[in-house]
Amino acid sequence: MRFAKAVLAVLCMIASMCDLSNAQPAPRKVGILINGGPSPIFDSIKKNLLSDFAERGYLEGRDVVIEPRFAELKLERLPSLASELVAANVDVILALGGPAAVAAQKTTSTIPVIFAIVTDPVALKLVASMERPGGNITGLTSLDPQQASKQFELLKEAFPGIKRVAILSDQTLPGADERGLAPIDRANEAAAKALGLEPQIVKVKSADDLESAIAGMASDRAEAMLVLEVPVPLSNRKRVGELAVKSRLPAMFPGGQADAGGVVTYGTNVADTWREFATFADEIFKGAKPGDLPVRVITKQELIFNLQAAQAVGVRIPPELLKRADKIMQ
Repeated sequence: MRFAKAVLAVLCMIASMCDLSNAQPAPRKVGILINGGPSPIFDSIKKNLLSDFAERGYLEGRDVVIEPRFAELKLERLPSLASELVAANVDVILALGGPAAVAAQKTTSTIPVIFAIVTDPVALKLVASMERPGGNITGLTSLDPQQASKQFELLKEAFPGIKRVAILSDQTLPGADERGLAPIDRANEAAAKALGLEPQIVKVKSADDLESAIAGMASDRAEAMLVLEVPVPLSNRKRVGELAVKSRLPAMFPGGQADAGGVVTYGTNVADTWREFATFADEIFKGAKPGDLPVRVITKQELIFNLQAAQAVGVRIPPELLKRADKIMQ
């Protein structure tokens, strides 16, 4: 009898060990820290991200789970939201936007952070260099040293004789100098002046500021408006487009924002960065250190003209410039 019990105990132990060896490991937790709130943009990001993970063998629920945190454009909430992700023991944080990336970097030095929608990660001190980021952070950027100059050159070609250009930015961007100008503001100011234009930088803190800000641009005799890829304008781009038409102000939006209704859309499309998230995360899950993974630069740019918007604000795009467009919206 004792022998039989001993044999049974050994068999149970073996079975238990087999169960443990075949047990599915816990899914990886992917935290997402976002300047804005739930939106069709986030839904698209999540859908594409999960699809890209699936292509690499990570299925939702079984291998990865998404833990989003939304600041709802109240950027002062980002540090506490980043702390929530750390407390949730996420395996990686995807930070969308400069403020989110800075908050994540300041909150954790151990959990890997992958950023996107960051114009100049070196200027924001997110990374030591593009080639060797160092620390626990890396990511994607559409950084093009000539981007600002190209935008203003296009505005001069589209609207010959233009002199005064308003630049719509965000008051809560990190890295501001004594004038309150963030790196992206300073880069665009310098590029405009180099081309003989008079830049008028207007910074908003929330969607409630947009109407008075854009009306003020028109009152100050701005002849066009350049919309920067920053939180408030990005999250409220259609409203910005409507207000620009109301003030009869030709607007240029960043790449990927043709739906805003601006006359011109130019630059890289942030949607091109989503696929790279899964690539970075996969490398990190397999043992790579974020600080050893070079920042990847998105270089594909698009030029789109909206002729209906042009008509609405009373401008005409030169035919020669239209020939260079990737797309013309009627």
